[in-house]
Amino acid sequence: MFTDLVKKRRSIKKYAAQPVEQEKIDAIIETALRAPSGRALRPWAFVVVTDKVLLEKLSVAKSTGAQFIKDVFAAIVICADPSQSHLWIEDCAIAAVSMQYAAHTLGLGSRWAHMRDNKFDDQTSSRDYIAGLLGLPDNLDVECMIGVGYPDETIAPYRTEDLPVDKVSYNRFGQKKG
Repeated sequence: MFTDLVKKRRSIKKYAAQPVEQEKIDAIIETALRAPSGRALRPWAFVVVTDKVLLEKLSVAKSTGAQFIKDVFAAIVICADPSQSHLWIEDCAIAAVSMQYAAHTLGLGSRWAHMRDNKFDDQTSSRDYIAGLLGLPDNLDVECMIGVGYPDETIAPYRTEDLPVDKVSYNRFGQKKG
């Protein structure tokens, strides 16, 4: 059941040095290709990176929050053409989260590394740095990277009693259930 999946999936920071079967990568990509998008425009594009040298270079695409990419089996770079849809950011986010749930169902771990509006250094955006590494065309922006691999850690699910239920209102902001 989907709610069980949501309860168990956590972002993984440590990965085993174990190859991921191509069928699993293909299944994750198929999930992304089937993800909902505004008006079914599908403005996204995905670059699957498994080359260790490229993964090392991608891990420094921004100053913090992407270092784990050097240790994953694959990083899926999620890009989009903003001229195709004003919902490109949302569409990329939906595809990214869909990939993360797919990875979990396949026994894999995943983690999101946000790239949009980040900097590689003072002169170069994360987008331009990644575009240079991967040969992206000028029309594509980079939303994020999803690192995928076999987890080398177990993270307990969030406990139900620790969920921020105070952030939920019913019918009007601030109104509680019942």
